[in-house]
Amino acid sequence: MDQLYPLKFKPILKERIWGGDKLKTDLGKTGKSDKYGESWELSAVQGDVSVVSNGFLKNNLLEEIIEIYMGDLVGDKVFESFGIEFPLLIKFIDANDDLSIQVHPNDDLAMERHNSYGKSEMWYVMDAVPGAKLISGFSKPLNKGEYLANLENNTLEQILNKVQVKAGDTFYIPAGRVHAIGAGILLAEIQQTSDVTYRIFDYNRKDSNGKTRELHTDLAIDAINYSFVSDIKSVYENCENQPVNIVTSPYFTTNRLNISSKIERDYARFDSFVIYICCKGKFDIVYNDTEKLRVVKGETVLLPAAISEVTLIPLEYSELLEVYIE
Repeated sequence: MDQLYPLKFKPILKERIWGGDKLKTDLGKTGKSDKYGESWELSAVQGDVSVVSNGFLKNNLLEEIIEIYMGDLVGDKVFESFGIEFPLLIKFIDANDDLSIQVHPNDDLAMERHNSYGKSEMWYVMDAVPGAKLISGFSKPLNKGEYLANLENNTLEQILNKVQVKAGDTFYIPAGRVHAIGAGILLAEIQQTSDVTYRIFDYNRKDSNGKTRELHTDLAIDAINYSFVSDIKSVYENCENQPVNIVTSPYFTTNRLNISSKIERDYARFDSFVIYICCKGKFDIVYNDTEKLRVVKGETVLLPAAISEVTLIPLEYSELLEVYIE
């Protein structure tokens, strides 16, 4: 069997009512629309399974190569837990307008209702216009009745926790937390493999056909965590040329790597794939001693579990996220 190598995939671009053109202008995606809201970089969601774009596995589906390479690709423990379904969904999101206010169910509720995993996720802000805000949770402790009263009175926005953001800000959004990305934010999203979203409020917007989008009020009631959380933003040090942990969760671990000089990474103890998301700059991955893959801003790479050591060589100052399952 041919040796595995770092894999790139064809982006899956999604038009959205709130999308813009930054996925094309800032991240190098190609497409005809000027309303792309999401680029699915690495996906196992049925109907949107990623296709390899480089090397001898080019044009193969992600689930096909997991079926062949199993633990060598994703790690033995990951394969035992998830089989051929890749456990994470990686996206870039361009919010040219406010996204709907929404919530995702946890694993138990999603499995019961949709035969799906739940959806806990994280956001890494890559760029934001001055004053841009996002929503994470409530601004005070609530109960179900108070929430519903605000929803009915059209005062939901008054009880939401709005936070002004800048590049580098990081937020972990566990399933059950009400949230929304605000206009003017470009971010990388890392989440469980799930496309289950309950839309709570959409600013009474209408699509090009004059229709409002479907709301999932009843489904959301039991999915929402009504408690108040104050420390919603990740706190981390700004270090160069070493991994800095920005999110640790039961579903994934994410480090930020800001590199200005060559660094070695040893993943021998991980028993997991590693994902690199290039948020700025460009760098080379040197693997199997001499082989090399160039990665530029806006690209995502899946490093197979069988590759335990790599050297990362920046060609200019580079900012990347390093994601794996512990």
